[in-house]
Amino acid sequence: MTELTVAATQMACTADADENIANAERLVTQAAEKGARFILLQELFETPYFCKDMAPDLLHLAVPVENNPAVKAMRALAKRLGVVLPVSIYERANNALYNTLVMVDTDGEVLGLYRKSHIPDGPGYSEKYYFSPGDTGLKVWDTKVGRIGAAVCWDQWFPEAARLLALKGADIICYPTAIGSEPHDATIHSRDHWQRTMQGHAAANMTPVVASNRIGKEQGRTCDITFYGSSFIADNTGAKVAEAGETEEAVLTATFDLEKLRRTKIEWGVFRDRRVDLYADLLSLDGTTRHPTSKG
Repeated sequence: MTELTVAATQMACTADADENIANAERLVTQAAEKGARFILLQELFETPYFCKDMAPDLLHLAVPVENNPAVKAMRALAKRLGVVLPVSIYERANNALYNTLVMVDTDGEVLGLYRKSHIPDGPGYSEKYYFSPGDTGLKVWDTKVGRIGAAVCWDQWFPEAARLLALKGADIICYPTAIGSEPHDATIHSRDHWQRTMQGHAAANMTPVVASNRIGKEQGRTCDITFYGSSFIADNTGAKVAEAGETEEAVLTATFDLEKLRRTKIEWGVFRDRRVDLYADLLSLDGTTRHPTSKG
């Protein structure tokens, strides 16, 4: 048996980064006490979701990975508890700014970075102002508890990203997230659509998905967003096996037999029967026009 207990968490964030990190440490510890060895925190948990506004002073929240207080704290915690922690941060790399996930293994060592690939831009979610598109490519890490594939928030709406993570051998796919109400239209409530999209990724790729979202109403300078939580864990058929509510802090766990999951992927045949010769048009935006890569 190669069983792995995974956890999703959710919490509200305040303007006090130290308080947010301490709360994250508390939730991670609770998850570890429940037997989890892979534990997912939400996107950009050090601060309120600052992308509600376009403000030059907020650009300076970004710091290099090696100086980030959350990374330092979670590295120490991962080593103490023997758990894997993906840590979502606002990264400064020289003059570039990224929405970055730092994968920390059970010994506290950093396995590598993933920089968010798909960057949204809409009312209340002005991320293109703050982040350059990621340049790392999609990543799967061989951690001490299994092969973990990671993407971040808006990445979760793109089936191509989930498929690539599965093709690279991910046992688990995780999505740290910050999503809630739409400031321009109070009638939009995307929770069910958001969940079903990732449930579809789990089902199509026969790979469990762990998604962690924040909770609480956050007031920005120009608008407010109520984050709807609803963090969840889906199994390899897309069924939700654990789910949090919209307003409460939570720690969710589920246990999977990784070897059984790997065998099922082979036996089901969906990866065997892929027709990669038919998919070249995915390299276009309109499904028809592919532009040759320039050489020079």
